[in-house]
Amino acid sequence: MTMTALNFACKSPLGCSSVAASSQKSGVFKIRCSASVSPDSAACARPWKVSDARLVLEDGSVWRAKSFGASGTQIGEVVFNTSMTGYQEILTDPSYSGQFVLMTNPHIGNTGVNFDDEESSQCFLAGLVIKSLSICTSNWRCTEPLEDYLAKRNIMGIYDVDTRAITRRLRQDGSLIGVLTTEETKTDEELLEMSRTWDIVGVDLITGVSCKTPYEWVEKTGSDWEFAEGVKHAKNYHVVAYDFGIKHNILRRLASYGCKITVVPSTWPSSESLKMNPDGILFSNGPGDPSAVPYAVETVKELIGKVPVFGICMGHQLLGQALGGNTFKMKFGHHGGNHPVRNHRNGQVEISSQNHNYAVDPMSLPDGVEVTHTNLNDGSCAGLAFPDRKCMSLQYHPEASPGPHDSDTVFGEFIQMMIQNKRNF
Repeated sequence: MTMTALNFACKSPLGCSSVAASSQKSGVFKIRCSASVSPDSAACARPWKVSDARLVLEDGSVWRAKSFGASGTQIGEVVFNTSMTGYQEILTDPSYSGQFVLMTNPHIGNTGVNFDDEESSQCFLAGLVIKSLSICTSNWRCTEPLEDYLAKRNIMGIYDVDTRAITRRLRQDGSLIGVLTTEETKTDEELLEMSRTWDIVGVDLITGVSCKTPYEWVEKTGSDWEFAEGVKHAKNYHVVAYDFGIKHNILRRLASYGCKITVVPSTWPSSESLKMNPDGILFSNGPGDPSAVPYAVETVKELIGKVPVFGICMGHQLLGQALGGNTFKMKFGHHGGNHPVRNHRNGQVEISSQNHNYAVDPMSLPDGVEVTHTNLNDGSCAGLAFPDRKCMSLQYHPEASPGPHDSDTVFGEFIQMMIQNKRNF
């Protein structure tokens, strides 16, 4: 049986204009492209996205990836987050200011974004690093895809990069400074030099994320999302909350427990706070090195012992320093919604949401300060209390968002501390 030669016309983006096929054997074809492609031809656009971004780390490694969101060049500290969900809350957490967040969960973007889940008024992180960017969204609350959301907020993102390999490197070597770029004119050597001449240690990152003037907060946790039914609400106890980068859900939880809340800037004088006659003071979470903000430590010193004080994350570290303790930079920090913490007061283990690169050295604390919580992954200090000075703190986020709600009852403990203080006067 013989085959008749067939001629095909081909007009493809690859520049193939014709294909000839012939064979003497049944069912066997030899395909040959005879068209030439000019190197100057810009019409060779591929139907898929190609690598157009680089992440250069200070250890000299170069990671090629595909970009989404904004374009340009950005520098930051690379940290990894082990949360399975809640990427929008992570994007809007002010504590990530100056950092690239690498998500260990490989599939990101499948639920899109919505305005209800934001933890602040803007995105403060330097960039987002993920393995796989979802090509579609599937959630009834979604208002726009992640890629558009980041582009509007001028936040860079990369995907199709080996996030597992980068995570292993960060665990082995510690957090690394990196430069993310979509600019082809910049050489790897230039980017490496940028990463090695920039540092996040000792930089005041709080001022850039704090509010500028005081304001009142009244919003509570929505009825559809309230998970602590039957809690004993405070009778409009007035809490002054220092904004070091405060998350909205901390304020919602306090409001849900019945507090009247006044949020003040990070530089707000302690004397002005006392003039408001507060029942309690909250020192919030925030980004960066607590040793870089001595003015905040002085504020804490001036307020502890006068009214009940509650510190969260950065507030916990500032309280530790104000009490005479030391803080130190961790190897790669704690970032995720699955960290086990032992509550020494009741013996229970709480699964917690954490985001910090610094910790309090418990051995440096004076007598009378109690370590109330311990991180079971590495034994680091996760909570403090000093009853004689009317203060308490947690290194992690009891409000979660994202994360579990195991530690939400600590807001009730803060309420009880204010109630007890009222009874004593």
